[in-house]
Formats: sequence, structure tokens, C-alpha cells
Amino acid sequence: MQQLGIKMKTILAAIFLASTGTAPAAQTAPLSAQESDPRVMGWMQGFPPPPDKLITQPDSNYFSFPRLRWSVCHLREFLPTERISRGLGAPVPLDYVAPAEFANLRQQIDALTFMPMNGDTPMTWEASLYANYTDGMLILHKGRVVYERYFGCLQEDGQHAIMSMTKSITGLLAEILVAEGVLDDTLLVRDVIPEIGDSAFATATVRQVMDMTTGVKYSEDYSDPNADIWLYSAAASPLPKPEGYDGPNGYWEYLQQVEPDGKHGDAFHYKTINSDMLGWIISRVTGKAVTDLASERLWRPMGAEQDAYQTVDGKGVPFAGGGVTAGLRDLGRLGQLMLNGGQINGQRLFPAAVVDRIAAGGDPSKFAGFPTIPNGSYTSQWWVFHNDHGAYAARGVHGQTIYVDPTAEMVLVRLASYPRAQNGFIDPTSLPAYQAVAEFLMAR
Repeated sequence: MQQLGIKMKTILAAIFLASTGTAPAAQTAPLSAQESDPRVMGWMQGFPPPPDKLITQPDSNYFSFPRLRWSVCHLREFLPTERISRGLGAPVPLDYVAPAEFANLRQQIDALTFMPMNGDTPMTWEASLYANYTDGMLILHKGRVVYERYFGCLQEDGQHAIMSMTKSITGLLAEILVAEGVLDDTLLVRDVIPEIGDSAFATATVRQVMDMTTGVKYSEDYSDPNADIWLYSAAASPLPKPEGYDGPNGYWEYLQQVEPDGKHGDAFHYKTINSDMLGWIISRVTGKAVTDLASERLWRPMGAEQDAYQTVDGKGVPFAGGGVTAGLRDLGRLGQLMLNGGQINGQRLFPAAVVDRIAAGGDPSKFAGFPTIPNGSYTSQWWVFHNDHGAYAARGVHGQTIYVDPTAEMVLVRLASYPRAQNGFIDPTSLPAYQAVAEFLMAR
């Protein structure tokens, strides 16, 4: 790994972090959401933009704050992608409440107050949007849009990196295949992917990969020059490999050399390589890339209004752990599909058992280290809260979420560019806010 050099490591980290959204904790941002708004900052404005306002691929800081606030809406300008096609048919419009009611609801929701976790001062809903550097917020209640706002780099026809919410799309596709009998989740990985060889993944079951309870070695300690993250990002980079590089080329070659760490099935360990292993598995059993599966099983039949895109490695393999960029409303459609148990627009896209399995969650006794989700679990690449409303979510760092509340019949989608790449910093002013708006909608 020393042969990569400091500069190359920095560039590779920028590329990898832009896709996955994982990063070491940064210091508290010196700029507020309003101050760091890309329009206020002047990023990439002008023809050409001033040199100090350019954000380009050679700039290894393009995914650091405050540039992050522009880059999350422009990921395709930095990295190669593959399309998740919505097809050629007309989109199925979302159902909105009447305009007067919509305006009234926005005022009421913005004024809602809640108590942040471990806080002693109430916060309004609107204040929480700015506190969490929100770029887009969409709320559906009983299948109708009751709230929609855009900030920063995002507009209604724009798209936004969803970071590790990508994992939940991968997990959903896998769970669909399990329910339909195409994928046997009791099989060992080596039974599906013989090329995995002697990798630690070989003896894990497909279900353990889906639930991230594998015992595999993978470190994201950026202070360690020999940490696994460097080898992974070097393998995944679409850039030409540097002279003398003899490591793995692409996600799948990396997975073939993963070493064991612990015992499969013992505990939940959030490691992105599980998602890429799962992407390989579902591609193998279907003979299709995850992008094509997402198009055929989700984007096309749910009536999406925009194509989505997924970053790829140097061999064209989509990044199943964090590479998707999508529109806010289409993510709302995906959440509504989950809330409806696999149905949308009068059509059933997959068995209700898929959502039942996800909503039931995993084993909470194996879930630890997430103080803002004390009773939670993780299954099929979805986060399950085990709260009174039976809520579960797709989550990605910097504030991305699809939050499904079955009791309130509510779907909430937030896209954001919070400066610090850990949701634990955002949850205290997000999760109580979601609960407050759910209770408000239930009381209407």
C-alpha cells in the first residue's frame, strides 16, 4: 500500500467517499446551512466560474464540506455511472393534497415543536431542517404528498446522492428474490459464487451477508496507512491503476481476498463490503446487473419520473453499497411501495412477505454501538427501530433517509448534506422530529 503514495490515497479516498458517503468524523462545521448554501457560496457559478469557485475531479476535496453541499447533486460529473432506467412510459404522478391544504399543512408542520434527544430546549420542525443541512424533504401521508421542500443544490427536477441508502435497494432486491424462490438465503456464499475461493465470505450464508452478521476483516481507520479502506478504494477506483500497483482490480476481486475476523452470525457489523458481496450474489443468480434489476423490478413498474444512476468501478460493476443518485419523489415512491407491502399504482410488484420480513427486523441482541437507535436491529440492509410505530428506514450518511412509519401511514424522505459523515450526529434532532410529524398527521 505504500506504493500508492499520499496524493493517490487522497484522490482514491475522495472518489470512494463520494460514492459511499463514509468518512472519518470531521470537526463541527463553521458555516450554517444558510451560509454554506451552494448558491450563497457561489460554487460553479459563471461561464467560466472563478478559479476559487471551481469544483473538479482533480480536486481531491470535492466531497468535503462545504463543497459537499454542491457535489451531492452533481456526482455524475465526477464519477462514471450506469443508468437505472425508468423506461419510456409516462411517469405515474404522485397524489398531492389540494393546494390550499398543502400550503396550510406546510405552515403547520414547519411550526411543530419537539424535544431533541437529551435536549432541554424545544426545536421547531423548520429549524431542524436547517440544523441538519436538508436539501430536500418529502412527506406522504396515506399515499398523498402533504409536504415537499427543496434547499441548497436540489431542485424538484434534480437528483441527489443517496449514499448508503443504496444498500437498502440492494437488500430489497435480494429479499424479493428470496421470497420468489430465486435465491436461497441458507446457501453458503461459495455455493453461489465459487470464485470467492478462500475468502472469509466463502463460509458465510447469504442471509448473514444480507444482515451484515459476517465475520470479515474490514477496517475504515483512515489514520492507518495500511487500513483495509485504502485497498478497497484503490480496487474500486475507476481511475487507471498507478504504476507498480499489484492489488485487486474492482469490487469483486477485492471480495475474493477478504480475511476472517470473528465468527459468522455472532454480531452485526456495519461493513460496506457485505453490500457489494450481496450485489454480486443477486447478479449471479439473475444474470443481471443490480442497475438492471432495480430498473426492472422497481423504477419502471413504480412509475418513476426520473432515471437514477449508480457509480461503477473500473470494470463497470455497479457500487451496490453506496453509489446511487436519484430524485426525491422517486425515493418517495419507493417508500410508499414499502408502506403498501409491495403494491403501488394498483399493481403488486413483489410479495407482501418481503416487507413483512424487513419490518420484523433482525435480532436486537446482535445490534450494538448505535446509541441513537438503542432498541434497533438491522436486516436485509434496512434499519429497524422497533419503536411503538414499527418504523424502519433506509439510511445514508450526511442525512439521507427513507423513513417508513406504518402506524402513521407515513413515508418521509430526506436528502441532505450534513457536514459530518455520521448519522449519530443528526439523529437527536431528526428521529424525534419524525415522531412529532407522524403524531401530528395521525391526529388530523
